[in-house]
Amino acid sequence: MLYIVIPALNEEDNITRTLEQIAAVVDWSYEIIVVNDHSTDATEEVVRVYSEQHPNVSVVSNEGARGFSNALKVGYAAAGDGAIVTMMADLCDDPHTLALMYAKIIEGYDLVCGSRYMPGGGKKREDSEVKGAFSRFVGLSLRKLVGVPTHDATNAFKMYRSEIIKNIPIEEAGFACSMEITVKAFLRGAKITEVPTVWQGRTAGKSKFSMLKGGKDYLRWYIWAVLLRKHKF
Repeated sequence: MLYIVIPALNEEDNITRTLEQIAAVVDWSYEIIVVNDHSTDATEEVVRVYSEQHPNVSVVSNEGARGFSNALKVGYAAAGDGAIVTMMADLCDDPHTLALMYAKIIEGYDLVCGSRYMPGGGKKREDSEVKGAFSRFVGLSLRKLVGVPTHDATNAFKMYRSEIIKNIPIEEAGFACSMEITVKAFLRGAKITEVPTVWQGRTAGKSKFSMLKGGKDYLRWYIWAVLLRKHKF
């Protein structure tokens, strides 16, 4: 079973199209868990109405502090056994990549990264050249210095074997938790691979990512990974 966890903060303009795009391309058994992260718009109601006609879609609420990481924890806890993938609610992630990811899980991998920077990957639109250059640098240098087997450690679009993700403590509060999970899984000996994906770019609404704060969070885990890997090996 595949569980698709979608954190959603004020995504009433995007969430239905995202759910429809997933349904159009996934032809095996799956469930979607939308985590309403303290939205002030109609996101939760839109998903509830959609779920009335699509019983494999549900919405749960993040009752803790608002934030990407806390929303993911709620979604992961609600998922059952099998494979769990994180997708954005804003149409950025390409659902066609899910089949490639799931095939790798079936093959025996514990973590499959959607990679924008490996051959075959890319971006249809770039919301920030600085952000793009930063994520590319972090991914490529972590691969070279630490040995993490992906070109795109910062991308949140990742699929996990459920027993792996449910047993990794997530400390980071923001988007950098995606890299934190990847590094921790790698240092625990998880079997990791990547598949190419094309980042679509947001078509409506405003990104919740702050380069100033988010960049610092990623750098903290980047330095931690380099130092711990050096110390351990």
